[in-house]
Amino acid sequence: MSDAPPPRQAIRTLPARKRIALIAHDGKKSEMLQWATHWQDTLSQHDLIGTGTTAERLKTALGLSFERLMSGPLGGDQQIGARIAEQQLDVLIFFWDPFSPQPHDPDVKALLRLAALWNVPVACNAASADFVLSSPYLSESYEMAIPDAEAWAQARSV
Repeated sequence: MSDAPPPRQAIRTLPARKRIALIAHDGKKSEMLQWATHWQDTLSQHDLIGTGTTAERLKTALGLSFERLMSGPLGGDQQIGARIAEQQLDVLIFFWDPFSPQPHDPDVKALLRLAALWNVPVACNAASADFVLSSPYLSESYEMAIPDAEAWAQARSV
């Protein structure tokens, strides 16, 4: 059984209209709201997914349409991770709080691990989120390399 990571041999094409997840820990929700207010017009051109309170606050304050998942500690981070693994999410904007330990830290680590594995663009603060949303690739189709999960699974079963 091989412990090597799966090679990035498959190609995934992201659509011009991206599926963007917006997540913020409690200590970062105000910062997320301020950032999203600045990018409201751009965000409205994409499909938005959010966890619990973050999605509800952004929807109420900005009038943006959201698919609202569970709160992070109740499984929302894992729901977002499942979307990544199924190639049903294109961009992750996650304002996590480096000063507050979270009861669901293992879920957060797993979510970030999946985003790295599946080559999903991730922004963890307003500056990196500005770079992601100002990229010309945001409103275009974009081809990226992802792991060839089937080949990896077959190699591990030998």
